[in-house]
Amino acid sequence: MGILNVTADSFSDGGRYLDPSAALDQALRLVEAGAAIVDVGGESTRPGAVPVPVEVELRRVIPVVRALASLRVVVSVDTSKPEVMRAALDAGAGMINDVRALRDPGALQAVAGSGAAVCLMHMQGEPATMQREPVYGDVVTEVKAFLEVQVQSCLQAGIARDRIALDPGFGFGKTLAHNLQLLRALPRLVAPGYPVLVGLSRKSMIGALTERPVGDRLAGGLALALWAVQGGASIVRTHDVGPTIDAISAWSAVSGG
Repeated sequence: MGILNVTADSFSDGGRYLDPSAALDQALRLVEAGAAIVDVGGESTRPGAVPVPVEVELRRVIPVVRALASLRVVVSVDTSKPEVMRAALDAGAGMINDVRALRDPGALQAVAGSGAAVCLMHMQGEPATMQREPVYGDVVTEVKAFLEVQVQSCLQAGIARDRIALDPGFGFGKTLAHNLQLLRALPRLVAPGYPVLVGLSRKSMIGALTERPVGDRLAGGLALALWAVQGGASIVRTHDVGPTIDAISAWSAVSGG
């Protein structure tokens, strides 16, 4: 899954693809590099991010979704707003990637009424405050339990099992220690049988482990991506599609995966 942020303030590439033509060009570069899905987001969810009005998010996202869908690119939209979900699905998006796991009023219904896939993510708190001393009794057990509850809500709303993917939410209300515990326990999260998405690309946990700035975290990101795939992850969400595919292909050839 290639990341396309059409935002002004994303932590890695904010402001680079606000122009729809620049966003489309970048999306096509991601596809050419091998992305199976392009994940378009119009509102940053980095730690400390401020929400944007729904009109702004629609203006940023929908023209890009419509253009990509017309080229038969599989598009995911990273949003929690039901208005954006409905407009994106109408424009041709095939997946909703929601950091709030369809908990906002109307979000569950927006997806249930479509044939689209959904990725449910765990987040403790809100983006603006989530990294202020997050606390868990047992992070793996709590994340797993939360995702199971949200899956049941989806099933009861009529969303078919094969339309659901899960995301532990690395860096979303978690310390470095929490993130590492979740990575080690990925097989437990994969065990229920739903595809698991991991989003680790360029994140601060890599900076904490390597002392590298955002633009120099590729090697650390590739190492974590390989660990995640070995642990059973089905979808790797990344800014660096080509290198990630190369690393997974080489690892797979050796491991027989």
